[in-house]
Formats: sequence, C-alpha cells, structure tokens
Amino acid sequence: MEDEQIKREAADTELINGAFQHLLDTYISSRHRKKVDIITKAFNFARQAHKGVRRLSGEPYIMHPIAVAQIACEEVGLGSTSICAALLHDVVEDTDYTTEDIENIFGAKIAQIVDGLTKISGGIFGDQASAQAENFKKLLLTMSDDIRVILIKICDRLHNMRTLDSQPANKKYKIAGETLYIYAPLANRLGLNKIKTELEDLSFRYEHPEQYDSIRRKLASTQESRQTLFDRFTTPIEASLKEMGIEYSIKERIKSPYSIWHKMQTKHVTFDEIYDILAVRIIFKPKSREEEINECFNIYVAISKIYQSHPDRLRDWLNHPKANGYQALHVTLMSKQGRWIEVQIRSDRMDEIAEQGLAAHWKYKEDGQVEFTEDEGELNEWLHTIKEILDDPQPDAMDFLDAIKMNLFASEIFVFTPKGEIKTMPAGCTALDFAFSIHTFLGSHCIGAKVNHKLVPLSHKLQSGDQVEILTSKSQHVQQSWINFVSTAKAKAKIQAILRRDGRELQKQGEEILNEFLDKHDMKYTNAIADQLAAFHEAQKREIFFLSLAEKTIILGEKDIDELQGKHKKLKNGKGWRKYVPFLSYGKNGKGVSKPLSLFIVPEKFNRKKPIFITDDNITQYKFMHCCHPIPGDDILGFIDNKSQVEIHKRSCPVATKLKSSFGNRILDAKWDMHKRLYFDATIHLKGIDRIGMLNEVTKVISEQMNVNIHKITLSSDEGIFDGIIELRVHDRDDVMEIINSLKKIDNMQKVNQIM
Repeated sequence: MEDEQIKREAADTELINGAFQHLLDTYISSRHRKKVDIITKAFNFARQAHKGVRRLSGEPYIMHPIAVAQIACEEVGLGSTSICAALLHDVVEDTDYTTEDIENIFGAKIAQIVDGLTKISGGIFGDQASAQAENFKKLLLTMSDDIRVILIKICDRLHNMRTLDSQPANKKYKIAGETLYIYAPLANRLGLNKIKTELEDLSFRYEHPEQYDSIRRKLASTQESRQTLFDRFTTPIEASLKEMGIEYSIKERIKSPYSIWHKMQTKHVTFDEIYDILAVRIIFKPKSREEEINECFNIYVAISKIYQSHPDRLRDWLNHPKANGYQALHVTLMSKQGRWIEVQIRSDRMDEIAEQGLAAHWKYKEDGQVEFTEDEGELNEWLHTIKEILDDPQPDAMDFLDAIKMNLFASEIFVFTPKGEIKTMPAGCTALDFAFSIHTFLGSHCIGAKVNHKLVPLSHKLQSGDQVEILTSKSQHVQQSWINFVSTAKAKAKIQAILRRDGRELQKQGEEILNEFLDKHDMKYTNAIADQLAAFHEAQKREIFFLSLAEKTIILGEKDIDELQGKHKKLKNGKGWRKYVPFLSYGKNGKGVSKPLSLFIVPEKFNRKKPIFITDDNITQYKFMHCCHPIPGDDILGFIDNKSQVEIHKRSCPVATKLKSSFGNRILDAKWDMHKRLYFDATIHLKGIDRIGMLNEVTKVISEQMNVNIHKITLSSDEGIFDGIIELRVHDRDDVMEIINSLKKIDNMQKVNQIM
C-alpha cells in the first residue's frame, strides 16, 4: 500500500510539474514582461494550499488552477497579474486563507482580482433566484472595475466545460445551460470568438450528445467534397494575390457543430440544406499598417474580377468595427460550381483581435484599472450601459438576466444623429431605443421621431444608415405599452424603473385595500395570505395583485375568505390534483378519448444524480410544458417547480435555458422509456409547387401508407405555390421523421420540416 502511495505521489508530482513548466514556457514566449518569479511564487502557494485535494475526475486539484492560468496566458493573451490570479482563484474559497493574506503576499492588484473571483465562485448563480441575481450583479460590477475578473472567470468556465464528463447528468445540464445563456455571449461580447465557439460546442455536446455526434459525422463525411470546392475556389485567388505581391495565408472556416444545429432548429432545415458551412478567410500582412484598410479593399476589388460578388452581402466591419473590436471585410462570391461562398478579408492584426478579442491589446494602469484606447471606445460604452442597468436592476432574477443578455448577442447597425454623429445600436432597435440611448429624459418624454426627415412613431424600427431626430414633449409620460416594442436592455430597464416608481403608490393603495378587507373578517395580513390570494386570482406576482386591487380590476369578496379558509372544493383522485393536458391521447391511432393527467406531488428527497424515466404508466405524474411541446424522442430534462411538481422541457427550450441558468439545483436528468402506446401532437410544415391532386397525395401518404391520424390540416395556394400546416397524432419523434421522409418523395414537394 505504501509503495502504491509513493508511486501515486511521484506520478502526481511529475504531472503537476510538467503542467506548470508548460505554463511558464508559454508565458516566456509571449510578448509580456517576464515576471517568472511572482508566477512561480503563486504556483507554490496554491499548490501548498490545495495539497491533498482531488477533483471529481481524480486528478490533483492544483491541475485545475494551472489549466485556467494556461488558458488565460495562451488563449486569451493575459499577463503575469492575471496568471497569478488564475493560479490563486480558488484559494480563498476552498482553504483557510483570506483575501488579506493574498494582498499581504502578492499585492493589492492580484488580491482584488482574486476577491472578485471569490465573490462569483461556484458559477454565476446560487440556489435562490435573488441570490443568483445578486451574484450576477457582483460579476458585472467587478467586471466594470477590472475586466480581468470576467476574463479569468471565462477561462475557469472553459476548463470546467472541457472536464465536465465526471459530473452527473443534471449537473451537466445546469452548467451547460448557464454556459450557453451567459458565458458564451459574454465571451462573444468581449471578442473571444474562438472561446465562444468552443463553449457553445461543448454545451451542445453535453446537452444533445446524439445530435452533436451526428453533425460531427456528417461534417467528416463531407470533408472531402468541401476540400475540393475550397481548392478549386482559392487557386485563382492565390494566383491574383501573388501577382499583387501580397504576403498572405488562406484558411477555410468551417461552421461549428453548434452553429449548424442552431440554424437547423431556427430555420427548420436539414444538414444538407445548410449552404454556408464553408467560408474562406484571407489573412494578409500589410505593407504599411496605416494602409491596411485600403489593402483590404484592394484585395476585394481583385477577387471580384475573378468571381461575381453578391450586391447585398458586402459587410464593411473595417471603418465601423463591431462593438467587440472585430474588424474585417466580408464579401460573398459565386463560385464556378454555382455556390455562394463568403470570403472574409482581414489583416494579421485584425485576425489576432478576432481570435483573442480586445484582450490582445488591453493595457492596464498601475492601479489595476483598465485603460481603454480609442479602439475600445465601444466596449467602454457597453460597460457604462451595464453599470446603468445595475444602478436600477430588475427585482426579478429572470427579468434581470434577460435585460443584461439583450445587450450581449445583438447584431449591430449604425445610426446618425441630426449633427451627423454616428451611433452603434443593436439591430431591430426602435426610435424609442435610440432616444433612451442618448438620455433617459429624452426617452421618457419622447413623442415620436423624424427618420431621414420623415415623421415616424416611437415603435419605428431603425435601419443602418438612418438619420434620426427625436421629438419630445414635457407632457409626455412613460407608457406601459412601450415595454412591448423597445429592444435594448437600457431602454427596457429605464422604462421598467419609471413604471415601478409610478406603480409603487398604486401597490400601496392595493395593500391597504387588502388590509382593510382582512381586518373586517378578523384576519391579519401576511405575505403568505397575499400570495395565496394572488394565485387564486391568477396574478403572477403579489405586486401585480396589489395593482389590480388598486385599479379595481380585482374586487375582494366572500370567495376570497372561502379560499383562505380552505372551503373551495377541488377535484381530487386520492393521488394528486387533476389537470387536462390536451396533446396526450390514448386509443387506436390517437382517436381515443383524451385522458386527464394526474399531477403527483414529487417527494422532496430523491436521488437527483440519477435520471427519472418517463414511461407509459407514470407519464401522468409530469407536467409537459407547452413552451416547447416535448414528445418521446426529444432530448429532455425535468425541473422541480415551486409546487414540487416536475415540469418536462426540451433541453433546447428557451425557457429551460433560463431555468438551467437560474435554478440549476432544481434540474433533473429525464429520459424516455415509451413503447408506442400513447399518442402526442406534432406539427409539420409543407411547401411546394401546387397541382391537381397534391392534397390527395399528401393525405394518402399520411393516413393510408403511414396509418397516422391527421388532427388538423391548413393549406393555402398563391400563384402556383402552396403552403401548409398539418397537425398529426404520433407516437414519437421517429414517427415524425418517417412521415417527413415519405412526404419529400411526392412530386413537386419542395420543403417538409417539423415545427413542433
């Protein structure tokens, strides 16, 4: 036993020393000042602090901080301060050392970053909604103080995602969901494109392993044909670049598995119907750094002489870089094989920023604060917007996360002020969004706008290149309806803040009405009573209930006293409350009578590390949610709601994504164990060239050949093109795919895809 222990310790030492030496070698070969001593000191300190501790995978715990530091150094391009903070990032949380100890040994800068990382440890979100929102606020506040905190946190999350195999399935869904919802968009917003792509792919791999493997196999099987297309397409381009005397490299950019899957889901297309899997990247070394933008356009002119360019697909990110610093010229060309191929033209400097983000060029002042150059002005503005939202955050955790996330992933347009100043705005924004982006007072008193000198309403959506003049009136006040058409986080947050301020007085009136009502019936007010009556009147929150009381849309009466005293009779079957779920049927071909589903109370204590299996017999225990309409064959998960009932969602469901991010401790792994006895609703979309007998053939394939019951069919024809929706009763998702494949064989059928 002792010999085995000695061997294991020797193996651990060799593993740890090798990993740290690789980190030092990477750092020494970087452009940073060589501060090897302090990095070695941080490593030895962290190694001693974590001595004897192992990760779930079995490796020594110190391997994790080393790996995070390696990512920070090699993949993000950070320096000695960040490397030290990465090595020490778990010390305060997991050991007896304090932030003060770190400051005394390593100085204030490193201690400040470690403190920021400690405050947001264990993921962004805790166990309760309010704690999650508070933790996320801490993350963003610390980020706006020193951007290195979130950069190291992203490195930490990337390593956790790379080593997620050792976690149980429910933890995988929680961590993957949180990664996709917050960390990938943050990485994107900070210009860390390579890391963003890997985070998305890893999340996809752990949440939808079969679909991930399927796309990887299809990419591998089509690699040869893509390589042939790439070689034929780039050969004349290379000849032209050599003739121009340009020092260059040409690379292929393959769409990532997650991007392919996401497009398949949102566009309802198959893998074979995605035509932009291949793109071409031209990276050149400019003869003069001052002329690199002109050289990009010179290359564009040269290759446009070889291939026809698409007139509507020229994207100039050179003169107007994206907010995350991305610069390039995108052009789409028609290949000789009849395929549109996107070409991205960028200099070596632009390519470095595209891969590492603005971190590649961030500078730091002596006090540890970020020093933004002019190039980072957009990022600075974004951080300022985040701070503004934090000044008056949403009281509801989910609303707060949505408000922040709205600013993370939006595409951008360029809008001009009346004086000709350019403003970057998210695509899909309105005139009212623009008004709030200038100033809160302007937004709150906005009555309309002039866009390109024409009068437009507040809800008018802006286009790139629009010149916008905001019209105001002192008598104008913020309206509840404005929430429905603004799209930026800042506008939404400000509108909600003003409405909340105005609504507080009404809420107080409503609370007084409830108090008086309860006094009359010898009852005392408690939050529990208010919540019970709010639920009874189907008000989502207590505050909404109070508003309704003040506005007289809810009138209290005897029925409310009966509710509080438990006198309302409820249909009960001895096992739980009954609820009708319309998309589940029993009987031949789904034609039998719909059967009510009983909702059982879920035990508070059960093994959350093991999956729940949904069977023909126990299916009535679960709530199948209409937000995503899961049926057998879908990748699913369970969520324990506030009433201790288990909701079933698709793992890709937008609502489930929020739940994974916000209530990860209530996520369950769920699997199907069905035997084609029950029927579920599914919806298929059809499109094709209209002809006599088309509808007859469609119904024959479904009803006669496939023996499937058509629940509802809607078809319309316009100028020889038909478009239709068919609702079916099927056993599972395999049935749906079989029906789709059969329908595709019908003559003149152009497109068949599943909607739900």
